[in-house]
Amino acid sequence: MPLLLDTARAPARVDLQGLNCLTVGLVNNMPDAACEATERQFLDLLRAAAGTTIVRLKLFAIADVPRADETRRALAARYRDLTELLDTPLDGLIVTGTEPRAPNLSDEPYWAALSRLIDWSRDNTSSTIWSCLAAHAAVLHADGIVRQPLEAKLSGVFACEAAIDHPLLAGSGGRLKIPHSRLNDLPESALRSAGYRVLSRSDAAGVDLFVKEQGETSMFVLFQGHPEYDADSLLREYRRDVGRFLRGERTSYPQAPQHYFSSAAMLLVDDFRVRAINERRGDLVGDFPIETLANDIENTWRDAAVGVYRNWINYLKDRKRDRKSLALMEDDRRVPA
Repeated sequence: MPLLLDTARAPARVDLQGLNCLTVGLVNNMPDAACEATERQFLDLLRAAAGTTIVRLKLFAIADVPRADETRRALAARYRDLTELLDTPLDGLIVTGTEPRAPNLSDEPYWAALSRLIDWSRDNTSSTIWSCLAAHAAVLHADGIVRQPLEAKLSGVFACEAAIDHPLLAGSGGRLKIPHSRLNDLPESALRSAGYRVLSRSDAAGVDLFVKEQGETSMFVLFQGHPEYDADSLLREYRRDVGRFLRGERTSYPQAPQHYFSSAAMLLVDDFRVRAINERRGDLVGDFPIETLANDIENTWRDAAVGVYRNWINYLKDRKRDRKSLALMEDDRRVPA
């Protein structure tokens, strides 16, 4: 069945009330350079996961996220403002992360708006997915859990083991390969103390996927990783960081993503690293072998990502069915005998 991308500025003519129909919102906070790709990644993932379910996707943006004027104008043509989301009935919501600018999340320019969104989603969705930095923001606002800076950026594809049985992991076989790309981490002990259930983890990457029921209204699903990533997403981030080193915007050469490149590709990566350190000049990034490396990368996490999102869609459908059944029971009780 189709995924319906709803970018209309007027109210939809058809309201998807059927039990096989869902309305999902996507709040895209990614930086300008990755914003369009992130939208496409989630569209593709939801389309692959929907199966026979009709999913209407509505796009939203937070005005306080720093953006160039050109990007802001482009988003305005297709994205709704966050103020509109707060008046929009949704079955589920996905909130992306963004590249951190401040050491403390509460100092980010969009913190107040994101905090309002966290409170709203608790009472107005069956479930919300929080991705990477958005997950860090959700646990900080809701439970006071502060992310911890890592000694170096964590980047790579990590084999994550299931920690418990959970419907979101149905069909995974207890093992998922998931890309991670972050500068901070959440302590598992703090998450458990606050009532979060860790669903998957990696010895190298720490907590991957975790959840928490928000009373009887909503389930927060939180990823420290990026199951939505394209095959070359980590490569492009790596090239970006290499460029920052070559331009003098960072002092150390970035580490290559772990468990990502083949042995042959790593030879090219290492050769360029030696050259970059020796020659260090901004225009050298044009010689970075991105096309050759991209042709060598295999997306080993796609099936796991589709499976988790398919299970999430099924959860939303079950909750919608429960709400309909409860409403019918209440209507029957109001009918005079």
